[in-house]
Amino acid sequence: MGGEVVDEKRKHPVIICRCNDITLEDVERAIEQGCRDLECLRKTLRIGMGPCQGRTCIPLLMRILARRLGKRVDELPLPVVRAPIIPVPIDLFLRSVEEGDGG
Repeated sequence: MGGEVVDEKRKHPVIICRCNDITLEDVERAIEQGCRDLECLRKTLRIGMGPCQGRTCIPLLMRILARRLGKRVDELPLPVVRAPIIPVPIDLFLRSVEEGDGG
């Protein structure tokens, strides 16, 4: 009976991060291997580093991690936000709004 569940997961994996094609199985494996916080999971699996910047996968990941650790989601620290490597001058943003392209 347990083999049927494993086969079903492989046939129809639950995708957690669409940008980087990370599955629930990948997340569970990383937690089993020692990732106990969101920052470790992000660095290990690259979740939240795709085009959506974690808008979909980070909330899912937080619920999975909280459930596995027996905590509430609000007890988990949020991931570290980093500034761009190369600063972007604010006038570039303002210019795009002034030109009417919707910024």
